Amino acid sequence: MNRLRISLLHVAPVLNQISHNRILLETALKTAAKEGANWAITPELWVSGYMFDSHIGSDWILPQPDPWMLSFCQLVKALEMTVFLSHPERDLESGKLYNSVFVINGQGEIVGKHRKIKALHGAEAWSSPGWEIEPIEADGIKAGILVCADGYKNDVASVLKDKGAQVLVSPSAWGPGECGPDGEWVQRTKDTGLPMMVCNRSGGEGDDLDYSLAESVVAHGGETLLLATSKRSVVLSFDWDMVNMKLLSSEFSKTYF
Repeated sequence: MNRLRISLLHVAPVLNQISHNRILLETALKTAAKEGANWAITPELWVSGYMFDSHIGSDWILPQPDPWMLSFCQLVKALEMTVFLSHPERDLESGKLYNSVFVINGQGEIVGKHRKIKALHGAEAWSSPGWEIEPIEADGIKAGILVCADGYKNDVASVLKDKGAQVLVSPSAWGPGECGPDGEWVQRTKDTGLPMMVCNRSGGEGDDLDYSLAESVVAHGGETLLLATSKRSVVLSFDWDMVNMKLLSSEFSKTYF
């Protein structure tokens, strides 16, 4: 596939409201399909919010695919898209929990997953760190996945590049502030020579976190090509030339819902 229409599902999930957030994401995906998207990328932990563990615990996290995931795969198949879906999972054998991203193709098949390598302390203490760093092929393109802090330094990205990744995809929940992003995404494109598509989120989580100014970004060659924030849920779409690895859009197409 030479030309891709890519949608970043920059949604505003409600903390702890899993059923609500799943409906929100399904609506975002259908909106992206109407925009003609071939690929859709979700933010990190859109399903529960970032600070969920101290409120609702982790018993709700199941081995995947669970019934909702199977249903979602059928939706992806009906829409004939490829989706990079952030969703926590419980390992069936060990019982360990992982902050994972599943790649679902246009036939509704899970063709690969990446477990977040750089699982942080504190709010992410529920998550065990992943260890496998491998690109995942989607529509003939080898995508390297970096879940938020995986892109903080170049260690994970460089391995993905060495193993043949052609693009970097980063589901994130990384808002501004004292520990906010400070050029890391752009630097990873400079380090690796690969383009990077970052899907961040909106919304808030009480007094703890405000994502209303969190940035979704398309970067390449050490430059930010596209950047957007939103105070509410929006689908950010753009066109990308996968042969020449260049942006074909002058700005994001924004569809609010």
